[in-house]
Amino acid sequence: MLTRIKDLATKLAPRLIEIRRHIHSHPELSGQEYQTSAFVSGVLSSSGLHVQEGVGKTGVIGELQGTGKDERLLAIRTDMDALPIVERTALEFASRSQGIMHACGHDVHTTVGLGTAMVLSQMAEELPGRVRFLFQAAEEIAQGASWMVNDGAMDEVSNILSLHVFPSIPAGSIGVRYGALTAAADDLEIIIIGESGHGARPHEAIDAIWIASQVITTLQQAISRTQNPLRPVVLSIGKIEGGRAPNVIADKVQLLGTVRSLHPETRANLPNWIEKIVANVCNSYGAKYQVNYRQGVPSVQNDYFLTQLLQSSAEEAWGSDRVQVLPEPSLGAEDFSVYLEKAPGSMFRLGVGFRDRVLNYPLHHPLFEVDESAIITGVVTMAYTVYKYWHQNC
Repeated sequence: MLTRIKDLATKLAPRLIEIRRHIHSHPELSGQEYQTSAFVSGVLSSSGLHVQEGVGKTGVIGELQGTGKDERLLAIRTDMDALPIVERTALEFASRSQGIMHACGHDVHTTVGLGTAMVLSQMAEELPGRVRFLFQAAEEIAQGASWMVNDGAMDEVSNILSLHVFPSIPAGSIGVRYGALTAAADDLEIIIIGESGHGARPHEAIDAIWIASQVITTLQQAISRTQNPLRPVVLSIGKIEGGRAPNVIADKVQLLGTVRSLHPETRANLPNWIEKIVANVCNSYGAKYQVNYRQGVPSVQNDYFLTQLLQSSAEEAWGSDRVQVLPEPSLGAEDFSVYLEKAPGSMFRLGVGFRDRVLNYPLHHPLFEVDESAIITGVVTMAYTVYKYWHQNC
């Protein structure tokens, strides 16, 4: 069966390259994936899948019915949105949409999802159960997964699989990770309220800018002294806004940031921990404050048995030397975690790096490129894992 899957994928390779380049040339921002969704729907329909459009706003579902009586439903999720980045690759198929680029590899994700559907549609007689393909919008703004779930995309789903490109792994190889793969990502707003005054008479005012600087410094120092170093926390302030003129002491400053963590217990304590620090600093200098903490997507926690299934499938397909067990998680975020609140699942890393290059640009970089040979690696790995899902206990 592995040989058959590889043969089918190889025959599809030229078409999959065309698909990827088409999607790359026509990127669309989160929640605006109208052309991409229509294109995906057309490919799925032509492969004989039952297609549902407009799921999760601009998302698409394609369902493939196997011939057996296994009641389990396996889902495969890919994302479709691009980023507001000006592409600088100079590729022949570079973005034709000014200021928008597939700099996170979602064009590859979509192509692998379509390729897997195309392969499996030609071997439906070997599938005892159903496979549901989720083509999701708006991953980059961490909302699309919730939209999909709210529209019933996870109804009846037993397990779910996904992938994400990884430029630091060479094309032809994959990475698997047991347990935590990505971090929880939360949004933080801190407002410091002081009293305005003349810049030459600071003793008559309460300087919100200076106090804000103390808050930032104290938070960073406190992480290293009060948080368990074996349970990492990253707090980054990305935006500061305040003040009216160079000679007027600011009476209000807004700080916006992101908070990343891996452990649920640590995450649960962070809002109170942050507010205590802000309160102590502000009270010391007579300022008032507001802390608004919004929980975003949780950490992706890969299921052990499904990860083991992915690893064994990839090792059979490519050899153990081309499968890495990743020793560390990423502190990046992924809303694939929202699906994992509904069913166990696992996401693997698809290597897309060029072996002959000293530097493979990272995700979200305007020069980010992928080795397109990785598409077949992704399709075969995913399709063979789906086959083994029903043909071995997992």
